[in-house]
Amino acid sequence: MMMTDTMTRQMRDCMQACMDCYKMCTQMQMKCMETGCDSATMKTMMDCAQMCQVCADFMMRNSPMSMEMCGMCAKMCTSCATACENMAKGDAMMMDCAKACRMCADTCMNVSKSAMAA
Repeated sequence: MMMTDTMTRQMRDCMQACMDCYKMCTQMQMKCMETGCDSATMKTMMDCAQMCQVCADFMMRNSPMSMEMCGMCAKMCTSCATACENMAKGDAMMMDCAKACRMCADTCMNVSKSAMAA
C-alpha cells in the first residue's frame, strides 16, 4: 500500500517520472537488442532503469534514504540521457528515452534539493 497521504505532490511526481523513465529505458533496451547498440549504452540504460525502479521503491516506502537515492538517480538519468542523445542519430524512440531520462533527472534533483533545504 502506497502512503500517498504522507507524500508531497513533488514526491508523487518524482515517483511517476522514475517509473516513466524505467519504462522507456526498458523498452529502449529491447529495441537495442534487436537493432544493436554499443554495450556501454546498453549497460547505462540497464543501470538507469534499475536505479529509477529502486528510487521509486524507496520513496513509496518513505525510506529515510530516499532523498539520497533521488540524488543518485538524477546523476544516473543525466548520464543515460547523454548516452541516448549520442546514440540517437535521428531515432525518435532514442530521443524519447533521453527526454524521459532528463525529466526524471530534473524531478529527482528537485526532490533531493528540497529535502536538503528543509
